[in-house]
Amino acid sequence: MAARAGVSKSLVSLVMRAEPGASAETRRRVQEAADQLGYQPDSRARLLRSGRTRLLGVVFGIQHTFHADLVTELYAAARETGFELALSAVTPGRDEPEAINGLLQDRCEALLMVAPRSPVAALARLAARLPVVVLARGVRDAAVDVVRNADADGMHLAVDHLVRLGHSRIAHIDGGRAAGAADRRRGYRDAMGWNGLAASVRIVPGGLTEEDGAAAARALLDDLPTAVAVFNDRCATGVLDVLTRARVEVPAEISVIGYDDDRLARLSHLDLTTVAQDTAAMARLAVGRAIERAEGSPVGRRELVAPPRLVVRGTTGPCVSR
Repeated sequence: MAARAGVSKSLVSLVMRAEPGASAETRRRVQEAADQLGYQPDSRARLLRSGRTRLLGVVFGIQHTFHADLVTELYAAARETGFELALSAVTPGRDEPEAINGLLQDRCEALLMVAPRSPVAALARLAARLPVVVLARGVRDAAVDVVRNADADGMHLAVDHLVRLGHSRIAHIDGGRAAGAADRRRGYRDAMGWNGLAASVRIVPGGLTEEDGAAAARALLDDLPTAVAVFNDRCATGVLDVLTRARVEVPAEISVIGYDDDRLARLSHLDLTTVAQDTAAMARLAVGRAIERAEGSPVGRRELVAPPRLVVRGTTGPCVSR
């Protein structure tokens, strides 16, 4: 670049660092040479020399639509902060520790972990090395920051909605050991009791995926409830598929409600009633907390909770007695 601009390397360095000491004409010639060569300044290298990377690492599950929705909002939240995101996905062939190690090698200043499966002790050890913010999962350790949805309240919204439609035989397909599953089970039980339906509590083992939902739906077919509240939208998709194949009409014969309001729920052919997590608010809170920790700023509460909301679509309707 110096040869093309006809100046010394030291002058090029001054211009590219936007420091004083070069004339307007020299700056013009250097910039023109940079444009012709397609030169882009390596801001990452400059930050590394200062001991900073201004990178926030994000660990997420590539198979989960809700995780992708959260990552999209994390990019939006980070856009004006001066920090960049570095993504590391958990896949069927790449486990969570491997995804984390990739980000540690990139010298990220903080980690954002979407619904991690790692045990609390492992998360606490990681938080001793750098700030860790967990999204969409509660973690009972003071070293780990948490940004989550009020899962129990969300399932309460689901049950209350079904009760208002006249349903009393309401089952819950749970999420097993997935993040948030215990709180959603508790919310379902509490809501059933609150509505005078404690004797009708029915929890069916489920999980995260369409296959889990399909297996749970097949278990319900012999004694079909009038409504079912499902752990997440992906699992609810499997439920709807089995009901359709069994010629059970939704919502005429059974109402189905999911959780998350991910992109699957919004597809026109599914039109799934669901409980929405506020991904935009969660992303803003998580990015803000990660940066506060990276900058050494004082913070308040360790756990930040975003309220859910009910999104009514076409898979829930009035109870018809059978």
